[in-house]
Amino acid sequence: MGVAATSATTELLALADWRRRVADLFSEVRSVAHEDPERAWDAWRARRDDLFRTHPQSPVPPADRAGFVGRYFDYDPRLRFDRVAVDPAPPPSPDALPLALPNSGSDSLAFRRIGSLELALPVGARRLSLFWMEGYAGGLFLPFRDATNGAQTYAAGRYLLDTAKSGDLGGDLGSGTITIDFNFAYQPSCAFDPRWACPLAPPENRLDIPIEAGERIA
Repeated sequence: MGVAATSATTELLALADWRRRVADLFSEVRSVAHEDPERAWDAWRARRDDLFRTHPQSPVPPADRAGFVGRYFDYDPRLRFDRVAVDPAPPPSPDALPLALPNSGSDSLAFRRIGSLELALPVGARRLSLFWMEGYAGGLFLPFRDATNGAQTYAAGRYLLDTAKSGDLGGDLGSGTITIDFNFAYQPSCAFDPRWACPLAPPENRLDIPIEAGERIA
């Protein structure tokens, strides 16, 4: 086997390991958060930061990994919402084209708007659209922007859910609800290195208020 083939295989095995570790982390988060959401958040931050420092698939550039320390807002229990109802979106017309969300790179991934969520935030109710990633591995996707972007957080917004990459806070199939916790909001990979191409929040998911919870950059 040639050097190039060996390198490519090693990289793919590392990517599989990264996804496995992230899936294990969110599995622990869901288990612990049932009784103690803040303890689950502490574990998420510690293990996530360790992955970003040590794993070969970290989105942080290699030269910056050893000294990486994640920055987060203080935990705010008011910004966790269990059993959030998903209001279904109207079915698309038969000739509708796939939905393309904004992207930090040249890639264009296909999505479908499957519903919306109303969240009783401290300043009043706000609504976010929930998407399904049509290609790749499929999965729920919930990006958002807010008034902290460009100053305290990444200018193009953050993610709440990306179940294709195991970013899943759980839900209840029987009631058709999901868990939303802004304390687990995180920057997309392109916030750390522009070599990554990331789907981003569309205008309908831009909140007019600051969400001071989750990962920050300043």
